Amino acid sequence: MNRSCGGFMSMGDRLPCNMEVSREHGLIGAHCTSIFKGEKMRFWISFIVLALTPMAMGQDLTPDKTLRKNRNTYHPVMDVLKTQRTAVTDQQLQDLKTFPLEAIWGVLKGLGYDKYMTGLKGTRPEARLVGRAVTIRYLPRRPDLEAAMTTLAKEGDWPVSYNVRAAEEVKPGDVLVVDLGGEITNGVFFGDISALGAQTAGARGAILYGSTRDLAELREMIDFPVFSMGFDPNVAVEIGVDWNVPIRAGGATVLPGDVVVAEEEAALFFPPQFTAEVITKARELVEKEIYERNLVRQKKYRFRDVYPLNPELHRQFEAEQKAKEQDTKH
Repeated sequence: MNRSCGGFMSMGDRLPCNMEVSREHGLIGAHCTSIFKGEKMRFWISFIVLALTPMAMGQDLTPDKTLRKNRNTYHPVMDVLKTQRTAVTDQQLQDLKTFPLEAIWGVLKGLGYDKYMTGLKGTRPEARLVGRAVTIRYLPRRPDLEAAMTTLAKEGDWPVSYNVRAAEEVKPGDVLVVDLGGEITNGVFFGDISALGAQTAGARGAILYGSTRDLAELREMIDFPVFSMGFDPNVAVEIGVDWNVPIRAGGATVLPGDVVVAEEEAALFFPPQFTAEVITKARELVEKEIYERNLVRQKKYRFRDVYPLNPELHRQFEAEQKAKEQDTKH
């Protein structure tokens, strides 16, 4: 069929033409005949035909039901980030235990990851907890939500109670990071038996934006520190709804697989791909602070010249560091 195309803009000139809509090579388009500078031109114009699908209309897609059986709750943010998040090694986690928390945070602040969790109370206040985050999110119970989570647990073959699930699914080096909305009485995650199950499976400890019960028993678990907002004798009353998704922990965002460095002062969380850089820069910062302390003890310089190092002393520090590096290489 023929249509008048109303013209196309080319080199500033409108080309009035007649179109004959047809199909070529599986494409819908039009042969357009036009007169340009006295010459008859015939050319093919192809059209993109948008079907009235949910995607084209900006509506939600119907998800594949098999997603409901995923061990990790599907989250588009994690789908976008997964190629960036390289694995952190056990040796790197061990190295992170050797640096002061403030040194690590100082590096993270420079990288833009300056949010952290404070107000923690620990079962082992002197302990340092380092590992890989397994994130869990809880919500207050209601009948329809509880019924849905029961259905999902049956389909995915995991326990409805996420403290029990944690004891079954954590891996060596994991740290449980649980968002319970910061509640205390209504924010209990687990007790000592569930904690023992997680420890036996290889978990290194837990950070709870909520609370735990069985404080006396947890204090006896030497290699499993638990940092929480408080302690309460109540049983768990909220329900786990998400497994390994982005969550909130106090003032911080935590993503599954984040590196966790925590003690009673604060808990830090950062993407695993930055681990090597954090270790290198934290080590440099620690060496610099050792140098500054030594100068203070020597009493040879004014304190203002030592902390922070004035330009001359800073050059001296860098020269000594380079000399140490050369000695190490030889």
